[in-house]
Amino acid sequence: VQLQASGGGLVQAGGSLRLSCAASERTLRSYVKGWFRQAPGKEREFVAVINLSGGIRSYADFVKGRFTISRDNGENTVYLQMNSLQPEDTAVYYCAAANKYSISARDYTYWGLGTLVTVSS
Repeated sequence: VQLQASGGGLVQAGGSLRLSCAASERTLRSYVKGWFRQAPGKEREFVAVINLSGGIRSYADFVKGRFTISRDNGENTVYLQMNSLQPEDTAVYYCAAANKYSISARDYTYWGLGTLVTVSS
């Protein structure tokens, strides 16, 4: 089972990026999908989660109003639209899949390799 995240890069403060995460297995269409991030020297932290249908979403307080998680089950892909990026958003962003709705990384079974987002001031 593989999750492949893409879309990271270098952006100036105030800019936007859209991350994508494609799953290689059809079974992952029935999994909850989440995004986490890990900045240098810091613990991995929750960013956003979306349920199976896409009708329920939760966000970390520090991204509310700026980031939007969505999913396309037909394409077996989850997205993270990131607007108004700030230097403190610099991190490796990981997508993950879980069999229950959760904001805890411990509940996620499958993880992608991550994509680096760097926000310059």
